Amino acid sequence: MKYITFAIPCYNSEAYMEKAINSILPAGEDVEILIVNDGSSDRTKKIGKQYAERFPSIVRVINKENGGHGDAVNSGLSQASGKYFKVVDSDDWVDEDSLMKLLEVIKGFVSEEEEVDMIVSNYVYEKTGVEHKKVIHYRNVLPQNEIFRWDDIGSFHLDQYILMHSVMYRTEMLKLCQLKLPKHTFYVDNIYVYYPLPHVRRLYYLDVDFYRYFIGREDQSVNEKIMISRVDQQIYVTKSMISMYDLRLIGSKKLRKYMINYLAIMMTVSSILCIRSKNAENLQKKKELWKYLRQMDYKIFLKIRYGILGQTMNLPGRSGRKVSSMAYSVARRLIGFN
Repeated sequence: MKYITFAIPCYNSEAYMEKAINSILPAGEDVEILIVNDGSSDRTKKIGKQYAERFPSIVRVINKENGGHGDAVNSGLSQASGKYFKVVDSDDWVDEDSLMKLLEVIKGFVSEEEEVDMIVSNYVYEKTGVEHKKVIHYRNVLPQNEIFRWDDIGSFHLDQYILMHSVMYRTEMLKLCQLKLPKHTFYVDNIYVYYPLPHVRRLYYLDVDFYRYFIGREDQSVNEKIMISRVDQQIYVTKSMISMYDLRLIGSKKLRKYMINYLAIMMTVSSILCIRSKNAENLQKKKELWKYLRQMDYKIFLKIRYGILGQTMNLPGRSGRKVSSMAYSVARRLIGFN
């Protein structure tokens, strides 16, 4: 049995993909590694082939036309055979000791025939030049060492939420809920985390620093200038998440609160990018985004605009350019500006 499928979307990743692959290989036959070559023009395909030849029972290569990060995740999921599915970006890596602990937990679920839909662990900002690494943990929010449900969780801080880095989903659940990410779109990792949430019934949190999230490349998608240049895609993803569910129908009050807070975070990030651009057209897009939320769900609009964000952002000011230092600080932490 393959307990975890690791999908590694790769696009021109020859300079760093081997670190990601090598960090998973110590798990041996318990895992499968899917290297998804998303139409690369460098040595990515060749490197993937070399690993597949060296480790034929562990590593497979999926070669496909370029469709973007989300489409690469879709391809990996469609061919995943592991009990759980984990995405590792090609410039990131995982901690070996934490990987072994996660495997032991999953083996325990399998042997006891426990169906756990979502496993959460910590992630670490591996930021270039920073000696003391920031760890995002959930020990103040989630029960530890036990299977739990949404109604058992505590309250998340505004800058503390579950990213793709910290989540591992049961593969069959992702397939059954028909998760499909849009092609040629950045920031779809938010959809990846958000869309399956109402389908999750049972959760488990392991307090280990598993995922290492690298920040420092100039061409990275979380570089502030690049995010501003792609603000249309950030807004598209935010609108997609707004229209995804009627949150009033979410049974668990705590899950509903969490999903509303997630939308508040997305609205914060989108708004701040528009403001930081100092571009009149983008400022208009910000207004249109808030109008869209208002039209889709007026009560959620009021809750986010005047409740959750009311004390952190000055969004509708006459110039449309004001943003509090607190809100900007929160956004920087949320999306890891380098």
